[in-house]
Amino acid sequence: MGAALFVLPLLASAGLVLGGGGVASAQAAAACSGRLAKTVTFATGSLRVYESRSYACAVAVAKKPGTRRAMRVSLQPRGGRAVVDSGTFTTLAGPVTVHALNRCVRASGSVAGSSGSTGWILC
Repeated sequence: MGAALFVLPLLASAGLVLGGGGVASAQAAAACSGRLAKTVTFATGSLRVYESRSYACAVAVAKKPGTRRAMRVSLQPRGGRAVVDSGTFTTLAGPVTVHALNRCVRASGSVAGSSGSTGWILC
């Protein structure tokens, strides 16, 4: 039983690293709940913003997952502080979530030096 608890996460993470672009899309969708509200594509990846009833969520997704590279995602509600996730990741940065009931949000994301942003959306 203990070995299974150790091996299963390793197998799952290996599948995520070795998988193609479809895996990154599935991970992004699984990372944030709600409906996809906006996608901004850029040279090395994309920024995806999701909205649910009272929350907004964002992830930055690498176009070609697998190698570690600098990634960053930021989501800010109007009148509030930005929530940021940055570091070196293989597939995606985030998810970052903010309370956005009756508030506009803006998001930005970058993968390996290339970036994109939304401006104020979900107003």
